[in-house]
Amino acid sequence: MFQNLTGWHFLVVLLVILLLFGAAKLPALAKSVGQSARVFKGEMKAMKEEDVPSGDTSSPTASPTSPAASRDASPGRSSETT
Repeated sequence: MFQNLTGWHFLVVLLVILLLFGAAKLPALAKSVGQSARVFKGEMKAMKEEDVPSGDTSSPTASPTSPAASRDASPGRSSETT
């Protein structure tokens, strides 16, 4: 699909982007794209770490620091049921 694109094509695309967004908005756009990429990379790393078996044979209950436990407990409410 992109076999016939040359350096001139990319230069024209960059010029169109500059005209659309303006020079003042480009640094903010680049910053937000970088932050999004960083968050995505961190989430992918966390997913890979979750997939790796830890070899821990403890009970399958959620620990107090796990995301599931913190999601289930609402503020001001204890995790114990009466």
